[in-house]
Amino acid sequence: MNDAERISEPVKGKCLCGAVEITLTDAHKEIDVCHCSMCQQWVGSMYAGIECDGSNVIGEESITTYASSDWAERAFCSKCGSSLWYKFKPTGARTFLAGLFDLPNNMPIKQQIFVDEKPDWFDIAQDSPKKTGAEIIAEAEAAGFTFE
Repeated sequence: MNDAERISEPVKGKCLCGAVEITLTDAHKEIDVCHCSMCQQWVGSMYAGIECDGSNVIGEESITTYASSDWAERAFCSKCGSSLWYKFKPTGARTFLAGLFDLPNNMPIKQQIFVDEKPDWFDIAQDSPKKTGAEIIAEAEAAGFTFE
């Protein structure tokens, strides 16, 4: 990605109670949306995440992580319950819940994934690429990741 596709200034966010504060550097100027059933259970709807190249987290003592599968870990504030991030264990890459941050207007959706698990009652008006769970797993396997 070039500099034009990133937010130039650090982006600050926090959980609902403020016990966890997160600063993102080189945050991507787009949102990833996941409709998988685990994300729905975790956040109550779809997961909207933002990627970044660097992050600083204050309040580690208030963070609890949960291994939701062999390849994923999810973090939340143990005081207020706010969901914080999703971590893909094979690469260590994290995406942070977009709602934690004061983001610029007009952030496009990069893609919507696991659209085959999206409930009928939920639609996003913004047109964006849409991939099924099988397509995402096939892409990950093609990149060398294995799922058990």
